[in-house]
Amino acid sequence: MTASAVLALGGVAAITKSVTNAAETSTTTGSGTFPRVLVGNVDGLQVNTPVSFNYPLDNEPNLLVKLGEKAVGGVGPDEDIVAFSNICQHLGCVYGFQAPGTSPPCASSFVAKGPMGYCCCHGSQYDFLNGAAVIGGPAPRPVPSVILEVDSTGNVYATGMNPPTIFGHNTGSTDVSADLLGGNPVGGST
Repeated sequence: MTASAVLALGGVAAITKSVTNAAETSTTTGSGTFPRVLVGNVDGLQVNTPVSFNYPLDNEPNLLVKLGEKAVGGVGPDEDIVAFSNICQHLGCVYGFQAPGTSPPCASSFVAKGPMGYCCCHGSQYDFLNGAAVIGGPAPRPVPSVILEVDSTGNVYATGMNPPTIFGHNTGSTDVSADLLGGNPVGGST
């Protein structure tokens, strides 16, 4: 990981307020257990306003977003709530969310056509309506999605990760149990 990526991750970790609560139940993979963690409530989410949270480890940033239109893998009454790792699959920088019609701070001439992730390190772009598919830049694969569940009260829980693995955790592998290595699980300890 580059020095700038380490500084970016450290800065985000220092200023990001984790909205996770103690794990209530868990999802098991072949060689590990993902915690079930409360991330928010459907009623508290605003369209295109991301919520930052750490998952599955206390040093892994993610974004939860209500997109306002049905999305691949979306949950909730409108199937428009998604969550993705906030670490770019190119070189591990932390990318930003861009609502439709907005520009990232590093590229004022770029205007997002839809809800997306935009990495200012090298210009990777991820389509949040389509499973964070790569739509521009050098990223070789989409960012991993967080598996979400919504209960009858509208609480949104993170319960696991979908492949590929989070950058830096056996990068590019489909074995998501690697996402549980290298830190402390949220709501628990190693």
